[in-house]
Amino acid sequence: MNPSRPAQPADLAQIDNLIAQRRYAEALTLAERVVVKAPKNVGAYGAIARACIPTGRLARANDAAERGLRIAPTDAQLNLLKGIIEHRLGQSDAAIARLTALIARKPANETEAAFALAEALHRAGRKDELDAFIDQGGRWTEDERAAVFTARSTMRRDRAAAMAQLEATARSTRSALLKRIAGFEAVRMLDADGKYREAFELASFVHRETTPAFDIGAIEADVAEQMRLIEKGRAWFAPKGPQATGTAFVVGMPRSGTTLLEQMLDRHPQISGIGEYEGAFAIHESLVGLGLWPTELRNLTEADAQRIAAEYLAGALARRRAGATVTFDKTLHVWRLIPAVAAVLPDAAFVRITRDPRDTAISMFLSNFHPNSWGFTSSLASIRRVIAAERKVVQAAFDLLKVRSVSVVYEELVDHPEREIRRVLELLGVPFDPAVLAPEGNKRTVLTLSFEQVRRSINRSSVGRWKNYEFAFDASWDALR
Repeated sequence: MNPSRPAQPADLAQIDNLIAQRRYAEALTLAERVVVKAPKNVGAYGAIARACIPTGRLARANDAAERGLRIAPTDAQLNLLKGIIEHRLGQSDAAIARLTALIARKPANETEAAFALAEALHRAGRKDELDAFIDQGGRWTEDERAAVFTARSTMRRDRAAAMAQLEATARSTRSALLKRIAGFEAVRMLDADGKYREAFELASFVHRETTPAFDIGAIEADVAEQMRLIEKGRAWFAPKGPQATGTAFVVGMPRSGTTLLEQMLDRHPQISGIGEYEGAFAIHESLVGLGLWPTELRNLTEADAQRIAAEYLAGALARRRAGATVTFDKTLHVWRLIPAVAAVLPDAAFVRITRDPRDTAISMFLSNFHPNSWGFTSSLASIRRVIAAERKVVQAAFDLLKVRSVSVVYEELVDHPEREIRRVLELLGVPFDPAVLAPEGNKRTVLTLSFEQVRRSINRSSVGRWKNYEFAFDASWDALR
């Protein structure tokens, strides 16, 4: 067989079908087989990237895109994928330059490239350029998805009109994705304007319309199994991976101050925030695939631990800023995965952050989290159950496993930032640097829901936010306070 033969159309069509079904692991396996058979097939490299991006395997996606671009430097699909990856890695200037050049060539995927560029401009805070791009027009502005971007531009001139446009889009579109984006942007504006009941009602509507059934019992069962092992009073495994002293993880619920903490630490010359990297979840998936999670971790072999750790560390290092010696991973899954990470990455550090659970809960409820993986955010009752599970398992795991850890309270962090961040820096083994007290000076693109808040200096404006929605809370929250 000619190793450079093009993949048959059926090969790539099957991969497309698997990706459409979100069967990313199968799609990746098939795409890698195609590359082995046809190493010059650029479509196969694009397929690898498309299978990796949704699960956050950006290092693997980036490698595939670059290999494809060495074969076909002007390929429109690979340049689009590379631009998306650059933006996701926080390299927004490079992404914007690449996507702008791609659009200038009028490719077949011009509309998708335009949306990727508009999002990169928005997240990077390049508002004047975004306004100019919208005013320039083009086919992409005729797509219903453009309503969100035109409303963002209108907001600078006519806030009321922008809010009305967003809410109208949320209530009329049949696209669940667009409904969520437009709806929660309108929710944020209503909340900022003090229209709390209207904000709560619109958020409730969007959740009802777009959130599928979520199995919260699976989270509780997983936590219960870990607690059963923890309550035996002894560690049930021995760490087998390489020492990971330069690796740190945040441990906390969404909207509990994790982004502020990361942005503060990322200002330190020796610490590099790497965003919400999915590597820790890949560790968990690997252990599940080996039949080891959580009860059989003692059977993890050194070879498997080294392999799983190497994949995590490769992705983390690809995200690490030049000159830094510590990576700080802000993935929000780690609270459920402490034994998995401790088994594969011995001596990794864990920085726990907690906040008034009602503030955390209302912030989650009013925000646009992925409706499948974060479906529990669709009701305050389910959010309360998850917070209760987190508070039950995290400290117990810290105590039993004797991992390197420190706990920070958000309210204390914003009231006494130097005192609290010094505790974290001591854990990470780096000296204090006053730059960490000015997270607003961080120019790195923030892709989380807190991307606008962290552009302001440290403040306590969100402390006690839940009181604006006191009507939504009942006595069941008292035990978590």
